[in-house]
Amino acid sequence: MSTPPHDDEVFDCYTEAGKIAARVLRRGAGMIRPGVSLLEVVESVEQMAIDAGAGLAFPLNLSLNEDAAHDTASIRDERLFAEGDVAKLDLGVHLEGYIADTAITVDLGDHALLVEASARALEAAIALVRPGVSIGELGGAIQREIESRGFRPIANLTGHGLARYAIHTPPNIPNLSFQGGAVLEEGMVFAIEPFASTGSGRVSDMPRVEIFQQVSIKPVRLPAARRILGVVRERRGMPFARRWIPEERQDFALSTLIQQGLVRAYPVLADVPGSIVSQHEHTLIVTDEGCIVTTA
Repeated sequence: MSTPPHDDEVFDCYTEAGKIAARVLRRGAGMIRPGVSLLEVVESVEQMAIDAGAGLAFPLNLSLNEDAAHDTASIRDERLFAEGDVAKLDLGVHLEGYIADTAITVDLGDHALLVEASARALEAAIALVRPGVSIGELGGAIQREIESRGFRPIANLTGHGLARYAIHTPPNIPNLSFQGGAVLEEGMVFAIEPFASTGSGRVSDMPRVEIFQQVSIKPVRLPAARRILGVVRERRGMPFARRWIPEERQDFALSTLIQQGLVRAYPVLADVPGSIVSQHEHTLIVTDEGCIVTTA
């Protein structure tokens, strides 16, 4: 289970991280306009979080249209936002390892109902959060709100528990209804993350990979690989972006680290070509009577 905020200092870290994340996310969303550089937005948002005194729990995810998650800018990314784009901005920050994870969708087209679907699904799930409620009930609320508007919840993406320096821990919070599953307890910390799609309701791995995570520690011989591990060691296992690491022999070094089981790759996750996905997300702490939304 996710680590409960067992004392005032931990609780304060969670809530302050949430305030920073919410403030930075709103400012970042306001930057997304046709003709603006994705790289500019990503680097600006990440720097805003750092300037606010927080660490980055993962590279800013900025995923367009059918891409649902795990995209971020590359070091020389030339993409510009265009009329009609639907952009998912997913930000994670931490204070002393205690994480706030939040996301919003920016519609540059005519997809208001799709954006509303994931937003209302998040609200409906949050309204149910209290000790004794099952995660299947939360999934049911998400599914009903999305399907009632004519869209599909993404079945193979979920919300997730949060722990110190750990972005994905039990319980997973589904976007679909099911019987049983984990029961919420006071002190749990987790993110609810509905995705609504005009497509199949399932995502698959794409060839594009810009986000990675160190998952093991052992000696490596390749100097370029050692340089990468030296840079990401302070991440304490939290994900990193390709653009954060040295470029010399980068592709070969990353491939070597992946083959040796030291690093995991996170490919972009996308629904079928031509579909559109929306996403909203908040981080919550379960209380005795309900919950606190740290990223509201």
